[in-house]
Amino acid sequence: MVEWSDKERGIINSLFSTLDYEDIGSKTLSRCLIVYPWTQGYFAKFGNISSPEAIKSNPNIATHGVKILHGLDRAVKNMDNIKQAYTELSVLHSDKLHVDPDNFTLLSDCLTIVIAAKMGNSFNIETQATFQKFLAVVVSALRRQYH
Repeated sequence: MVEWSDKERGIINSLFSTLDYEDIGSKTLSRCLIVYPWTQGYFAKFGNISSPEAIKSNPNIATHGVKILHGLDRAVKNMDNIKQAYTELSVLHSDKLHVDPDNFTLLSDCLTIVIAAKMGNSFNIETQATFQKFLAVVVSALRRQYH
């Protein structure tokens, strides 16, 4: 079980309360698909993803990016039991979608970059460390079914 200090909880809640989900979600998933092109195979049914420009302007990619960010709300609301909160999603991604579990880490790295760029100097050492801890717990929970 992960221990969260009151300060860490405050940082996570503050960060998520100020996120523009449409902007950050779209940019995060687009970045992941562009930087790690092998991840595109999971999105073949999303329409044109043949170039970086096509990916960035694809409304299905944007919509799914927002859905991913809203999926993180589940962890924010269940910080004391993130693994349990993600049991169903872990099973879905493992058993039905057959997603490579390393993609969760790639996506979390892209999310960190997009948020850091958006926050600028406000994304300080303490915020980064807390956010990385939070994402590591989420990724671990999503990978749980794979073990």
